[in-house]
Amino acid sequence: MTDLSTVLARADSNLSSSLERLFDLVRIPSISTDPAYKAECRRAAEWLVAALTELGFDASVRDTPGHPMVVAHHAAGRADAPHVLFYGHYDVQPVDPLELWESDPFDPKIKDLGNGRKVVTGRGTSDDKGQLLTFVEACRAYKEVHGALPVTITILFEGEEESGSPSLKPFLEANRDELKAEYALVCDTSMWDGETPAIAATLRGLVGEELTITAADRDLHSGLFGGAAANPIHILAEILAGLRDETGRVTLDGFYDGVEETPENIKASWATLGRDATSFLGEVGLSEPSGEKGRSVLELTWARPTCEVNGIWGGYTGEGFKTVIAAKASAKVSFRLVGTQDPASIRESFRAYVRSKLPADCRVDFHEHGASPAIQLAFDSPVLTKAKSALSEEWPKPAVVVGMGGSIPIVGDFQTYLGMDSLLVGYGLIDDRIHSPNEKYDLTSFHKGIRSWIRILDAL
Repeated sequence: MTDLSTVLARADSNLSSSLERLFDLVRIPSISTDPAYKAECRRAAEWLVAALTELGFDASVRDTPGHPMVVAHHAAGRADAPHVLFYGHYDVQPVDPLELWESDPFDPKIKDLGNGRKVVTGRGTSDDKGQLLTFVEACRAYKEVHGALPVTITILFEGEEESGSPSLKPFLEANRDELKAEYALVCDTSMWDGETPAIAATLRGLVGEELTITAADRDLHSGLFGGAAANPIHILAEILAGLRDETGRVTLDGFYDGVEETPENIKASWATLGRDATSFLGEVGLSEPSGEKGRSVLELTWARPTCEVNGIWGGYTGEGFKTVIAAKASAKVSFRLVGTQDPASIRESFRAYVRSKLPADCRVDFHEHGASPAIQLAFDSPVLTKAKSALSEEWPKPAVVVGMGGSIPIVGDFQTYLGMDSLLVGYGLIDDRIHSPNEKYDLTSFHKGIRSWIRILDAL
């Protein structure tokens, strides 16, 4: 490790010019979902290549069937340094409705919110241009002081994250050898609060299933056939009700294979975050957790698997009343996965369960809606431990290790195609209004984000 005081001081003195570069990038309306902005997406990619080349990276624009990727490489100052892949995305969401913006979304400004809080306004400031530039500017400060970087770095900046990343998987597969590193660094997440940095160590996986149960060959008059004919809505309701027991556990055979208990020290750290059932569920008009009994809401949403019915339909649902027994009934069911749960096994267990509950003269048809495994960085991983310590040195409060209830597809893709774990560190805040009018990025997030990456890179 290095005496970081001079590097951190350089980042401080560079802040004005770092902000100028952020403003220049934000001014490029790189909206990936709108074909009218195709040239602007390329312009953003070319801007990043020029910025990285200026820092000594071997950087280039890589064409894809959609918007281009930016790939850059820089060797460390010593041969035995670790190799990391840093990921971010330069594309942004559309700005509609434009009339709700307080200023031009592509004319960034510094805004004073009072109480010493200043923010940078504009589309992409938080998601993800400001975030990715914290890393680039950290590299700048380190190189200006030491002439070299502490780790070997490959950079991948994507231009289609906001439009579903259609080119990403083929690109990773085609360039596997060039992009593979020891682990990935992803800066597209948030802090716990304005003073507490966070590392996301877990991302739940997902299995989606749609099922349709068919009984009679047509809708039936419920007076003529009621009591004798199979009712697929009844059958479906019983099947769905049986997916969880009275304790909230999922009943599928083998469902908990690969699910491990969260370490007690991690659960204890979560308990200090102040998010309980009252505060979490109260925001949506609820109060009682409905999942596995005896577990906190953070454990339920970050570290436990789920089974949720996302939609159910069948029979007559229009105005008035129609006394029919429907021929068909359908539902959509999703499972959030943790640990090493196998998506294919979960899907097959679900289908076997449904078939086992089906009357002999009924049939079921399934339609799958994607599957991805959970991602979990070991809580005692040396990479996580070093990053946590580095972040805690920079911010007013110690860094916390959190989970994420949803999924970030790129993290799974890095695992699947490149065999790499990912360290997720971001400096966004919950009130950044990403994807909404008046997006902003706190000036402190940008400034201390740069300083944080300096500390993390040095620690690694």
